[in-house]
Amino acid sequence: MSEQPLKPRPAATVTLVREAQKGQGFEVLMMQRSFQAVFVPGAYVFPGGALDLQDSSDDIAALCSGLTDAEASRRLGVASGGLAYWVAAIRESFEEAGILFACNATGEMVTLNDDASAQRFHGYRGRVEQGEHTLAAMLRDEGLHLPLQHMAYFSHWITPPGGKRRYDTRFFVAVAPAAQRPLHDNRETINHLWVRPAHALDLHRQGQFAMLTPTVNTLRFLAEHGSIDALMACARALKDIPVTAPRIGKDGRRLLPGMPGYEEAAA
Repeated sequence: MSEQPLKPRPAATVTLVREAQKGQGFEVLMMQRSFQAVFVPGAYVFPGGALDLQDSSDDIAALCSGLTDAEASRRLGVASGGLAYWVAAIRESFEEAGILFACNATGEMVTLNDDASAQRFHGYRGRVEQGEHTLAAMLRDEGLHLPLQHMAYFSHWITPPGGKRRYDTRFFVAVAPAAQRPLHDNRETINHLWVRPAHALDLHRQGQFAMLTPTVNTLRFLAEHGSIDALMACARALKDIPVTAPRIGKDGRRLLPGMPGYEEAAA
């Protein structure tokens, strides 16, 4: 009896962008995964991961603004539970990169550029990541909420069968808060950098930047836009976003829909 392929786990990823210096467009934050990681060791990725039970709790939904679950679900093309993907993207950004998309009661993005705040939220980060504290509890403690309208959904990928892990991932894009600095966790991720999308693609072509197919294609999408405003406008305008499901060819290559051998690889 043949082994059944793993069912993909729902996941969310966020590409964080900021203005580049000297008018050179914009940069995207990339994290390098640990070489001991089970999934894509050593690769450069965007912050993200599988959905957690806390992402779909009533507690966290009550602390979200700018988007209802019905609206989020329609945007993703699911019956319900769409809000959890936005929440997961924010939680993973906080856990993996130390960047928190949260606003206070007056709508101002939280600032983490003073020593006291940085230390306090660094403690929260570790406890949330280890499951000792929930994101919702932290937000209540600090009088914050999640402004989901700052994040735009733009892409949907499913990992091909055959690997140790599979993910059904929704991709989001957002402008990184100006008064926060990313910091890799030295556990799942061992390095981080801001890089222009075109430069990251050049490094990948030179064999200096290991990346998976969805990451490469996301960078190509980012590189098509000359400014953050143009990028965000494009992402928000996208409708009926299709799922991209690569397949593994006989020669081991990852094949995208429309490529020679893609249909045959289904067998």
